[in-house]
Amino acid sequence: MKVLHRNGEITTSDFDEKEGKKAFWHTSAHVLAQAVKHLYPDTKCAIGPATDNGFYYDFAFSFPFSEENLPALEDEMKRLARESLSLQVQAVSRREALSYMENAKEDFKQELIHELPDHEELTFYRQGDYTELCAGPHLTNTSPIKAVKLLSVAGAYWRGDEKNQMLTRIYGISFPKASDLEDYLHRLEEAKARDHRRLGKELGLFALLEEGPGFPFFLPKGLIIKNLLIEYWRKLHTREGYVEISTPMIMNRRLWETSGHWEYYRETMYTTTIDETDFAIRPMNCPGGMLVYKLQPRSYQDLPMRMGELGLVHRHEKSGTLHGLMRVRCLTQDDAHIFMTEQQVQDEIQGVMRLIDEVYERFGFSYEIELSTRPENSIGSDEEWELATKALIDAVSGMGKTYVINEGDGAFYGPKLDFHLRDSIGRTWQCGTIQLDFQLPRRFGIEYMGADGEKHRPIMLHRVIFGSIERFIGILIEHYAGKFPLWLSPVQVKVLPVSDKYLDYAREVAGQLRKQDIRTEIDERDEKLGYKIREARLDRVPYMLIVGEKEKCSHTVSVRQRDAEADGQEPGEITLEELAELICNSVDNLQ
Repeated sequence: MKVLHRNGEITTSDFDEKEGKKAFWHTSAHVLAQAVKHLYPDTKCAIGPATDNGFYYDFAFSFPFSEENLPALEDEMKRLARESLSLQVQAVSRREALSYMENAKEDFKQELIHELPDHEELTFYRQGDYTELCAGPHLTNTSPIKAVKLLSVAGAYWRGDEKNQMLTRIYGISFPKASDLEDYLHRLEEAKARDHRRLGKELGLFALLEEGPGFPFFLPKGLIIKNLLIEYWRKLHTREGYVEISTPMIMNRRLWETSGHWEYYRETMYTTTIDETDFAIRPMNCPGGMLVYKLQPRSYQDLPMRMGELGLVHRHEKSGTLHGLMRVRCLTQDDAHIFMTEQQVQDEIQGVMRLIDEVYERFGFSYEIELSTRPENSIGSDEEWELATKALIDAVSGMGKTYVINEGDGAFYGPKLDFHLRDSIGRTWQCGTIQLDFQLPRRFGIEYMGADGEKHRPIMLHRVIFGSIERFIGILIEHYAGKFPLWLSPVQVKVLPVSDKYLDYAREVAGQLRKQDIRTEIDERDEKLGYKIREARLDRVPYMLIVGEKEKCSHTVSVRQRDAEADGQEPGEITLEELAELICNSVDNLQ
């Protein structure tokens, strides 16, 4: 595909490449807007970007738009794509842009133009009879758009502000081949069946309540999973030489000004006043770690110092962005901050990467690495940013891994590596992060005594592996479709008595298994056995133990497995000792 940039340059990019997808879906958003203006000429257009999974466009319709209107829009989009409309880009002055949008009565576009600097050159992209204020990039022609599907309609406040007008957001997807669209829609149906919000409710894992929007409630079974992940995390980090700390959730404004968060992150922070002093609930754990480091003098012999913290952080996410466990307002970060010398940087980055390899492989994830470079709003010198960026590149290359560049998306204090894991149905999720930081050690004035007897400033590595434990649990629910591996299943065994006559034996069985730390429940309901088995399968319980007269007399259990119908194998009738050994061996190996 040929891609047209705002400077008039034309490049070639495949749809499978990031730039190609962005241009393809961005152009599709413009085709959607053109179709809307054809069918509903008095509609006002707001914004229409490409996203990670398609595109959307926000409109102000003069009537109640609904999903019933989507098929007609789809047909018009397909017709426009078939017309093979060429796109042209034109540089215009701010005055010319305003004049055009005033004549077109596009109020939202005028607002955007008014906020742009006077000196900034603007660009219009034109396709047929439709012209759009846009920075691009786009396809050079609409003809590659062979398959289109408009997926849903939602409300969206203009510019994400609840005080502004509510607009209609139309989500869509498009592909260069019809077969790609068919595959995508199949994956979409699979994703709906795996939706962690639905499964979380059905399986009794967590709750999302009106009393705490964005603040999830973990129920007993969900908390078992969370605690098992934390236990696994602690074992790994103890093995790797980390120490664990816990720092306050609320600290005063002076700390956040020192770290830079008050200036760069203020709008997402919850604040309060204590004794007439401003305080903030932490959105990040790193400043607390800096204070712990400063508590005593440090020597080069203390480095690298690997300091972990499972810290609960709070961030004021806008209500429209909240999504189950994936986007919340409070989250547990599996943070660690590594203080090191310049000579230790590459080894420490690669050590974290090896840990990430081990963790993601444990859960069946592959991943891709993205290098995010210096953003516009940042602190530090050009030289420090170049050194930090080169160190990350050298570490990745030294591990024989590849990466893609995400220009300008680093943290305000340093570049970072983001690890995008791929789940069982091909979706990607950003979880792990490694950030290299020269700035916070300087801002906090931390030091160590070198072998030369002089004071030096350590370099700092910020890193997470799960990212947010809450979000990671949401990903795991969808990755496994609720069928957690045995070691992670909140209920590992369910005992199913054939009738009330065998309840006492069922309780005896459950008691013996619980003594060996096997998580066991009994279905004591007066229901038929077939119904109990179906319910246990719906609850995704790995092992179902049927107990009746035969099992009671022989002191055995008849075993049914969650996935036995798929592999055609059942352990059958075995002793409790044999079953306990089977389960404990699997759990010990994290299977």
